[in-house]
Amino acid sequence: MEDHLTFEEQLRQHQAAAKAAILAQCDRLAAAGITLVAAHIDGSGDDGITEDVKCYDCDVYAYEEYEHVAHDASELQDHFEVLVPYGYENDAGGFGDVVLDVRKRTITVERNDRFEDYSTTTYEV
Repeated sequence: MEDHLTFEEQLRQHQAAAKAAILAQCDRLAAAGITLVAAHIDGSGDDGITEDVKCYDCDVYAYEEYEHVAHDASELQDHFEVLVPYGYENDAGGFGDVVLDVRKRTITVERNDRFEDYSTTTYEV
């Protein structure tokens, strides 16, 4: 049946399955003292990278601000990558984070797009 779905519909289905798989791990993560799980993304020039999923025991996630906790959550890597915004790596690229709040059982995706700009001045001399 999936063959008849549009790309966007297939993407939504894969994202829903990834979200369910991630949220199913919240009890296990909470028992280990993990409050946040995050993957940072960065891309440009049609290439992108999703960093390894990292675990934290803080209340607020800020990339590079807090030390991550040594806890293996690698089984979540593929699921996090499904949630990475489509096309973030195109052109000047984008960056951001996919963050699971273990306590609230919510997943937030932050995407920041880079763009190039220029200004033109025309005058007669």
